[in-house]
Amino acid sequence: MNLKNTKELILDAQKSGYAVPAFNIHNLETIQTVLETCEKLKSPVILAATPSTVDYANKEYLIAIMRQAMGKLTIPFAFHLDHFENVGDIKAIIAEGCRSAMIDASKYPLDKNIAIVKDVVEFAHACGATVEAELGKLGGQEDNINVDEKDAFLTNPDEAVEFVERTGIDTLAVAIGTAHGLYKKEPKLDFDRLAKIHQVIDIPLVLHGASGVPFEAVQEAIRLGICKVNIATELKIPFSAAIKDYFTKHPDASDPRKYLIPAKEAMAEVVEEKVKMCKSVQRG
Repeated sequence: MNLKNTKELILDAQKSGYAVPAFNIHNLETIQTVLETCEKLKSPVILAATPSTVDYANKEYLIAIMRQAMGKLTIPFAFHLDHFENVGDIKAIIAEGCRSAMIDASKYPLDKNIAIVKDVVEFAHACGATVEAELGKLGGQEDNINVDEKDAFLTNPDEAVEFVERTGIDTLAVAIGTAHGLYKKEPKLDFDRLAKIHQVIDIPLVLHGASGVPFEAVQEAIRLGICKVNIATELKIPFSAAIKDYFTKHPDASDPRKYLIPAKEAMAEVVEEKVKMCKSVQRG
């Protein structure tokens, strides 16, 4: 059973004015929580795994779980590699069956970024996989990538045109003022910049660092061309908090089948909130 790529999901979102939520998963329980909640809401969804998640959970296990889920659910969903910097790793996991990947070469100058991304695009497209890349650089920490706020910079609309034309990417992650992790104060998104990018390129746009961004800001970004919204930190916090609370109340507990239930329930509440934020309910 072949895994889906993200192209059909995101193009439908672009056409219909919503965004596909992309939730970072880590294990069986987080996969179950995201998929079961989205199935209930009839929302398409992307399950994203960072390099350390793939190292932790094993690419063969993750792909097998996704394939098994395809036979149980009615909603469209895709498995996506998030913020991968190693081209060889991306190619190996695509060869195993993954059909969507983000190559993050945003730390390099424009020409080198383009060269790295183009290499991945050529390989991925030959395998029927879609590719996301980033232009600009978000601050904060994502997986093992840590970018100091002073080193972050926003996406240049003119460079975005060149980047898309020379790489052939399917989706573009833009830096418009969001950051990875939790915010110390409410982020100020550069909607004028986003509008300009949306005017000059026609491929779907992606918003990273959406954890903690107000609903109204995310929905305005969707109106201005964002078709995929990434959420990670806001899922991990309630999941782990519920486990801590369970052990506080049951200090002698040892059965993961019991202490993981409240963790999944707490995470499911956030998944539902974010699906509604993306306006993707009943789109699947």
